[in-house]
Amino acid sequence: MSRTFYVNGEFVAEENAKISVLDRGFLFADAVYEVSTILAGKLIDNKAHLKRLARSLSELSMAPPCPDDEIQSAQLKLLELNEVSEGLLYLQVSRGVADRDFAYPKEAKSSLVMFTQAKNLLKSPMAESGMHVISIPDLRWKRRDIKTVGLLAPSMGKQAAMDAGVHDAWMVEDGLVTEGTSNNAYIVTADKKIQTRHLGSEILSGITRTAVLKFAKEAGYTVVEEPFTIEQARQASEAFITSASTFVMPVVNIDGVNLGDGTPGPVSRQLRQVYIETALAHQDL
Repeated sequence: MSRTFYVNGEFVAEENAKISVLDRGFLFADAVYEVSTILAGKLIDNKAHLKRLARSLSELSMAPPCPDDEIQSAQLKLLELNEVSEGLLYLQVSRGVADRDFAYPKEAKSSLVMFTQAKNLLKSPMAESGMHVISIPDLRWKRRDIKTVGLLAPSMGKQAAMDAGVHDAWMVEDGLVTEGTSNNAYIVTADKKIQTRHLGSEILSGITRTAVLKFAKEAGYTVVEEPFTIEQARQASEAFITSASTFVMPVVNIDGVNLGDGTPGPVSRQLRQVYIETALAHQDL
């Protein structure tokens, strides 16, 4: 049984889900996206994802494809049709179809595509063993705060990590860690302070990041929003990442150097547990 996709107002079988070769998302990566978590058949923190989507569209002067309530209705229908209880819902908005020209078209209508992916997110073996990452140069453009589909540099980083036999890569610019290839990066200092890069055009304002930092403060941890170096990360007592698909995932090795005893530490374990328990109890975090 194939999945059902949503394409510009229509629910269609996966094999019939098509867009024009003149869609600007295909030609120019002139598109933005969001990925919402699905747990127990419900979308987690979806309102925050739609709010960030609106910001991305605004930053690129791209018209919304339809009102948020229509998007939400289509998302819920897609969950029902695909019978997904755990996984992800991908949403992409492009500037639409127009003859190839670098300038923004004046008459194009924004395109909306959505699909689901069934995935086991709660019981991840990596949460028990921890991630190994390498450091790589950050080759991305300068507006990483906009969640665009221009993901070639992160894809290259993921592949570099795979080629090195590890799970992911942390990107470095001017000697400082920006973020992971598809996640925000954190370290935990010896005095249990949680440090992560401040928001700005250098990184994406992660929806999971916002929730986890709130939970960390409520648990009594000091949060320091300042950049850190790879050397500082190697000397940290713990490290972890956050994203919609990983929640809180411990990092136990950076560039071949174990953090602590090379196993997930108590801070990342606690924050992962709190995030999951809260997400299961409350859709909006």
